[in-house]
Amino acid sequence: MTEREYNECVSLYADNVYRFILKNLRQEEDARDVVQSAFEKLWKNRENVDVEKSKSYLFTIAYHQMIDHLRKTKRVQLRDEFREETRVYDKPVHQLKKTLEEALSRLNETQRSLVLLKDYEGYSYGEIGQITGLNESQVKVYLHRARLQLKNYLVSLENLI
Repeated sequence: MTEREYNECVSLYADNVYRFILKNLRQEEDARDVVQSAFEKLWKNRENVDVEKSKSYLFTIAYHQMIDHLRKTKRVQLRDEFREETRVYDKPVHQLKKTLEEALSRLNETQRSLVLLKDYEGYSYGEIGQITGLNESQVKVYLHRARLQLKNYLVSLENLI
């Protein structure tokens, strides 16, 4: 990969990678840091990266950087998850986006990443497998379970009111 091809890769995929990471981390600064480190790794390894596979390579790096970041922050942060889950919110019908984000946040990192890669970014099962390190049948099973979990959350009565 030449410098020009690297710059094209940045302009083509920076927004997609940032959106994917931000949807998972839900923290803008953390997402920027992860994306920047992913592009830094791509730059360092540009001589070994095939231009046709640069998008997949970049998403793979970003995904692994995100997982590392999540592991680090889980060790540092203490969450009061049970209290948060037991709160009752007024959810007007027009707040569909907020409800979808809440539903996605209830998935584990792997499931959320699979849903975002497939349904938001449009990757194939094989490409998702390459990015996440799962085989294609694992991707299908985990994605199916994630979608069931999303469906159950979204159609429950308290979330529709």
